[in-house]
Amino acid sequence: MKKLFGFLLVVLIIYVIYIDLTVGTLPSTLTQQVDAKIETPRKPEQKTAIPSFEAKVEPGETVISIVEHQLDKSLPVSITDLIEDFRKLNPGDTPEKIQIGSTYHFPDYSK
Repeated sequence: MKKLFGFLLVVLIIYVIYIDLTVGTLPSTLTQQVDAKIETPRKPEQKTAIPSFEAKVEPGETVISIVEHQLDKSLPVSITDLIEDFRKLNPGDTPEKIQIGSTYHFPDYSK
């Protein structure tokens, strides 16, 4: 009797693991995907002596890639200078936390 009970317990555990891995623990009808977009209010533009251009950030882009794409060549300044100029043009924004779909001012090194 103990062997039969042990066998049934093992079968039950294997069945539960199989259902959990294939179907999941939550029914798919209860889960919903939510598309959230965070809109950050833009700060008033401040006049700086740094020449700049505006660009909308697309998925996969970084500050460096956007500036290099605008120049069609590699970055002519150090990354530290680029970060500093970006922060001056966009007070309160950091290059590490740019949002997809948002528009920022980027330094223009083409001159």
